[in-house]
Amino acid sequence: MVRHIVLYFLKDKSPESKQALKEKFLSMKGKIDVLKDIEVGIDFMQSPRSADVSLTCLFDSKEDLAIYADHPVHIPVKQYVQQVVERSISCDYEI
Repeated sequence: MVRHIVLYFLKDKSPESKQALKEKFLSMKGKIDVLKDIEVGIDFMQSPRSADVSLTCLFDSKEDLAIYADHPVHIPVKQYVQQVVERSISCDYEI
């Protein structure tokens, strides 16, 4: 199994912007076969070191993560992210 975690720092830090990103991520649920699980969180601490939104995805393999990266359902989500995110950091690991 492979876990894919991304932390996003948004340009617009309003609650509406954070919720919109969460909904965009969750719109992929059940539409990409290789995406076994998806979880999206909105930070409530709002500390100087906090990310605004987190994305956690679960895949069976590294190959499935690669399929997800270029999946037609994921492409418009990536394009949206590029418009609203200031920066992001990620970690991908096997479990």
